[in-house]
Amino acid sequence: MNPYLGPGLIVVVLLTVAIGAYGLRFARTTSDFLVASRSVSPTWNAAAISGEYLSAASFLGVAGLILCYGVDMLWYPVGFAAGYLALLLFVAAPLRRSGAFTLPDFCEVRLRSRPLRRLATGFVLFIGCLYLLPQLQGAGLTFATITGGSYAWGALLVGVVVTANVAFGGMRAITFVQAFQYWLKLTALAVPMIFLILQWQSDGRPAATPPEGAVFPVATTVVIEQDAVLDGITVVRAGETLQFAAGDPVPRVSTVDAGFGADWLLPSGDRELFATYSLILATFLGTMGLPHVLVRFYTNPDGASARRTTLVVLAMVGLFYLLPTLYGVLGRIYTPQLLMTGRTDAVVLLLPEAALGGGHLGRLLGALVAAGALAAFLSTSSGLLTSVAGVIFTDVLRAGRSGSIREFRLATVLAAGVPTLFALFVSDMDVSEVVGLAFAVAASSFCPLLVLGIWWRGLTDVGAIAGIVAGGGAAVVAVLVTVLGPPLHGWVAAFIEQPAAWTVPLAFLVMVGGSLLTGRRAPADVGATMLRLHAPESLRV
Repeated sequence: MNPYLGPGLIVVVLLTVAIGAYGLRFARTTSDFLVASRSVSPTWNAAAISGEYLSAASFLGVAGLILCYGVDMLWYPVGFAAGYLALLLFVAAPLRRSGAFTLPDFCEVRLRSRPLRRLATGFVLFIGCLYLLPQLQGAGLTFATITGGSYAWGALLVGVVVTANVAFGGMRAITFVQAFQYWLKLTALAVPMIFLILQWQSDGRPAATPPEGAVFPVATTVVIEQDAVLDGITVVRAGETLQFAAGDPVPRVSTVDAGFGADWLLPSGDRELFATYSLILATFLGTMGLPHVLVRFYTNPDGASARRTTLVVLAMVGLFYLLPTLYGVLGRIYTPQLLMTGRTDAVVLLLPEAALGGGHLGRLLGALVAAGALAAFLSTSSGLLTSVAGVIFTDVLRAGRSGSIREFRLATVLAAGVPTLFALFVSDMDVSEVVGLAFAVAASSFCPLLVLGIWWRGLTDVGAIAGIVAGGGAAVVAVLVTVLGPPLHGWVAAFIEQPAAWTVPLAFLVMVGGSLLTGRRAPADVGATMLRLHAPESLRV
């Protein structure tokens, strides 16, 4: 076992708790716990947003997808980063000027509808839990991979630390924690990558595996985790152990749809064009509907600072996403055995020692990467938990009356309980794909609501409810079928597993059509509300 792992993970946890305790000094009111009293500067907020946005899907999943499927999967990091451009253009400043604390708050400010607010609350809870689940799952995977310990302990560790930080410090404390964790994650990927590139150059290995297929770089033992067929001939059962010598070709595994050879570096064209466009739409538009991202813009002092925050986030997130791509490419050279086991999400964790050997340097860099992975789970889980707890506090426990800090802490425990329990029993979902489904739900529900609510005065509460139910509801059904249903194939799989291409237009069409049919239900003060959303603060009386 790597002797540096334990100390590295303990340091990350202690620093997270210590920074959270420092932030607790500034948290005294419910406004501090919910939106840090709207006093976070653009630079601090950008670092915090980047910290919470770069989740397990970014730190582990993107590299694993590129390792497995090739450059077709670059649409994930491109869409994740480009989503902030749409957020900058359409949502950031008006949303801050609305004065809302949460997305359900915005619904009531804009459309004066309690039923719409309750519906929005339900979708916030669903998206938050769906997004929290892969964070906890990734924590369990990391713990099991690098320590050989129990998956459940890793998920519980992150769940307990995050719940404590949010419950006792709220948004004030989490802002400091997430800003620190962004820089830790960037360092944890960038420093090992320097040594990995130097090692690759000294080895003289080609940039892609040769046309005849990938080979094992060293003698390797592989434990098959699920029944599979190797090279279309040999049947192996779950739990079976296979031995490979250095230079042996990596068999093609029926359970992994991966290409071998130089063609891996080129877009294959085998994936449905529909699924590709659907993924782009989900990641590009889904960002503006993610509750844990939007709640951070409520912490800015004004609309102008919200726009500046978004610009800095674009730069920070774009810089980060260069690194997982390189890990996926080098993983095909140094850790091809992951293509057999299906645990491609572990490539970032295993690559330093696989490429640099089991000496002190490889182990030290491996511990640094593991620390970064833990920071990814902690930061994103903190943001998600804060947003979900805020909605439970304002719309479930408080229910229209003034609430106390004690009730916020109770809301935090309730918000953490369900996804943590699910994570203990679900360990085999693809992290990035689950997060992609959360983006699809957000793009099909809150994206149309925010775009039309901010830019079209004709939106009505009935139209908004109908659009969310039609588009968002269809996306939720697609998620449940994908996660809980039987395996799908062909066009049915493309429509269900990547639903945004039809659920987002459906939501917009139903929302617009329903509003046109119920135009008389537009709020009487819609003009004043639109002025509030779009007029700069300096022009207000």
